[in-house]
Amino acid sequence: MSILKKNDSHLPTQPSGTTYIGQELDTFQHAVQWKSYCQQHISKYLKGDVLEVGAGTGATTRILSRDEHKTWTCLEPDAKLCEQLTLNLKVLERRCTYKVQQGTMADLPEDLKYDSILYFDVLEHIENDQAEIQTAFRHLTPEGYLIVLSPAYEWLYSPFDKAIGHFRRYDKNALNRLSSQELQPITIQYLDSIGIALSFLNKFFIRTTQPTLSQVLFWDRRIVPLSERFDTLLRYKLGKSILGIWQKKA
Repeated sequence: MSILKKNDSHLPTQPSGTTYIGQELDTFQHAVQWKSYCQQHISKYLKGDVLEVGAGTGATTRILSRDEHKTWTCLEPDAKLCEQLTLNLKVLERRCTYKVQQGTMADLPEDLKYDSILYFDVLEHIENDQAEIQTAFRHLTPEGYLIVLSPAYEWLYSPFDKAIGHFRRYDKNALNRLSSQELQPITIQYLDSIGIALSFLNKFFIRTTQPTLSQVLFWDRRIVPLSERFDTLLRYKLGKSILGIWQKKA
């Protein structure tokens, strides 16, 4: 595990140490507006020692991590992404202590506990999501938070989902089935209501497996701000993405 302390300076599953098959990370790192919007709904549940599962190159870490976090551990199975992640975290001017761990939840020692565990567009990449959530539960401190953001609605599953290794998309019922009696639901809500139109167009008409940078920037700069307004009006009952937050019972 690399430690960076700022005051010091329907596809095969991907097991620990393998290469991530998606090619979208470099493009979606520019979706700053979207990640900032998600932060508004997530930030108060990110506390103390945070574990970000499937951290990629650290684009989400850069937006969501803050000085007040004690530690922020980035768990990533791809070795090359871990190298890039380590370099990217070194330039963050935060007092938070960053850690980079190559592997999956199954590779973590049983005694490691976190106050918050985050899956930001990651759980849909994991074939056995039920086992994954059970493992995450064991690594939560009492009253710790489990946070899952994933693409919504199985009927929107597209060539893009398949190309980047998504096993599924979720709705409220699917996320609820992953929970247990030991997890108290805080919220399950949809985000990006206007973005559904873009996903619909891609599934049934465009059928692209890799959006261009211009398409991502259009969505991030034009569509996401509209969704912020309409999501509130719709009371978060419709959206391209779904957010679930649970708290472990004491």
